[in-house]
Amino acid sequence: MSVEIGHVEAIFRYPVKSMAGERLEAANMGWHGLDGDRRLAFRRMNDRSGFPWLTASKLPDLLLFTPLRREDGAQGELPTHVRTPDGQEMPVFGENLAQEVARRYGAPVEMMQSKNGIFDDASISVIAVDTVREIERVAGRSLDVRRFRPNIVVRLLRPVPFQEDEWLGGALTFGDGQDAPAISVTMHDVRCSMVNYDPDSADSAPEVMKAVVRANKNMAGIYGAVTRVGRLAVGQTVRFRNAASLLA
Repeated sequence: MSVEIGHVEAIFRYPVKSMAGERLEAANMGWHGLDGDRRLAFRRMNDRSGFPWLTASKLPDLLLFTPLRREDGAQGELPTHVRTPDGQEMPVFGENLAQEVARRYGAPVEMMQSKNGIFDDASISVIAVDTVREIERVAGRSLDVRRFRPNIVVRLLRPVPFQEDEWLGGALTFGDGQDAPAISVTMHDVRCSMVNYDPDSADSAPEVMKAVVRANKNMAGIYGAVTRVGRLAVGQTVRFRNAASLLA
């Protein structure tokens, strides 16, 4: 049996990996996460590792690039242009954008597209407001939830930080009815230096990651895999089923 644990406070999508995200009122949750989420990323052309993607942990300036959709060239959920930190608007697949990012990074890059998304560990990430507030308290500074780059932010009925850890192995449903989107909770979200960077300035505050380590062994939020597709919307009820009830 599922129990109500809160509601959807906010939804975020990141069209280009590590660039600025979009705050949405609603989004379609497909089998590969939110439609249009992380479908694009810059590949480091000289990197032959299993993770060649350029992220803000290597180039914090990426956070200051903003994907845009011009209606005259828009196709689906993908951006058509990117606004640079200097205010220039460049086509997302244009050579000028690749050169600008390469100049800041110091090595050649190229824009890549994946229809299934370019994710670190899983296609959906969730964090609770109370978890962010506790990290904020331990760090001793005000924190924007965007530092944690979640897809879904949950406002809990029981305001206990790191409650997400209790969801591991269970399932979350968003909304009501047989067609409500759902995910299985597959793993903890183990944090990296990305949380240190201010989403509006890219300035680093190392005390943020240190606070996550002290408060919850460097874990904040969860990752999930989509088990039922559907429409996700701000305000929807969030329900949880634990692992035992799923097996019953």
